[in-house]
Amino acid sequence: MTDTATRYLYLVRHGEAATEESGLTEKGRRQAVLLGQRLREIPFTAVHHGPLPRAEQTARLIGDQLQNVPLRVSEVAGDYVPYVPLRNELPTEFADPFLRFLSGTTEEEQEHGATLARQALEMFTGAVNGEEDRHELVVTHNFLVAWLVRDAMHAPYWRWLGLNHGNAALTVIRYAPARPASVLVLNSMRHLPPELRWTGFSPDDHV
Repeated sequence: MTDTATRYLYLVRHGEAATEESGLTEKGRRQAVLLGQRLREIPFTAVHHGPLPRAEQTARLIGDQLQNVPLRVSEVAGDYVPYVPLRNELPTEFADPFLRFLSGTTEEEQEHGATLARQALEMFTGAVNGEEDRHELVVTHNFLVAWLVRDAMHAPYWRWLGLNHGNAALTVIRYAPARPASVLVLNSMRHLPPELRWTGFSPDDHV
């Protein structure tokens, strides 16, 4: 019988992004550095990040604050729609706005996103083989953080919708052997001063 240990999965949405996929703003770079300083004592085995510049730059700036942790680019950690529900899956009062929000995705994008979402569950969730606990950081986008939180809570597939995460906010999920996943930290921004919190969202979401 193979020994299993606990996985601690640290999920981070990229820092505030500049326009036209050109990377991070000055605020975004500050956010990433501050988050890296918060995480510098964690014994990470790897930092996974999506291929887009805003995720890559966030991961690199965080990595600069860590001790020789390898950075690994992965399409699985990229920006994609993980699941598109049918109307009858959604609560009646939310169906129209959610379906309008998703209407711009093509059938090809939906199929590709669903494939990557399944791979993300295989790659990033569950207990790990061996005797030592593992700490992994994934620098990604709002949709994937929401998808993995939804999975940890055993919520319906559609429930990734409506879960919003701040730029450079931190979520931590624990996967202990023979136990359900535990969301230990959700959308934490205590490492950021007030002026750097909730960038990228409407004022109504600033709390």
